[in-house]
Amino acid sequence: MILKVSPTRIALLNLKKDLKTAKKGHKLLKDKRDGLVKKFMATIYETRDLRRSVENRLGSAFDSYLRAATMNSRLSLDEAFLLPNAKIDLKIEIKNIMSVKIPEFSISKQGSAFSYGLLETTGDLDNAISKYDEVFVDVIKLAQLEKTAENLAVEIEKTRRRVSALENVMIPNLEETIKFISMQLDERARDAIVSTMRVKAMIVAKEEG
Repeated sequence: MILKVSPTRIALLNLKKDLKTAKKGHKLLKDKRDGLVKKFMATIYETRDLRRSVENRLGSAFDSYLRAATMNSRLSLDEAFLLPNAKIDLKIEIKNIMSVKIPEFSISKQGSAFSYGLLETTGDLDNAISKYDEVFVDVIKLAQLEKTAENLAVEIEKTRRRVSALENVMIPNLEETIKFISMQLDERARDAIVSTMRVKAMIVAKEEG
């Protein structure tokens, strides 16, 4: 589509500058998109592997807890969790990677996951709590990775749309407009030359007559 601008040399120069800027921006955005996709895919693979590990360990912990539930009374289980002895501090920092806000979670744990005497319950309950305690940090990391992947996906789509707009709309429009104005200016130049030649011919004819 030809843009609505006056077909002048100044307009032509400005359009050429705009085209140069648009092409440079297009390259930068493509590089950014490619970098984001690379980071996204690496995050997806890491998330997939960690999720499998977390699901397997959570399943194992749950199996241990179910066995403990069949071997211990409901009262003894409730008393075992009555007074928690562990304290967890979760801190969240936000990093900016290629205009994408990436969360980073850090966990500090104090105390013991066991808030009861080990002789008061069966080994299955001890195993369950130990397994839950070990997998807890990875559950938080999994949440971090999934949020990172989500934010990257959103930014990739935004960048993709901007690249497409430059590639399919702005740059072609600028090129078409530059071509149109160049043709207009060339035609004016030819008309001016023809007019000059006609005037010169008239002057020469008049002098000779």
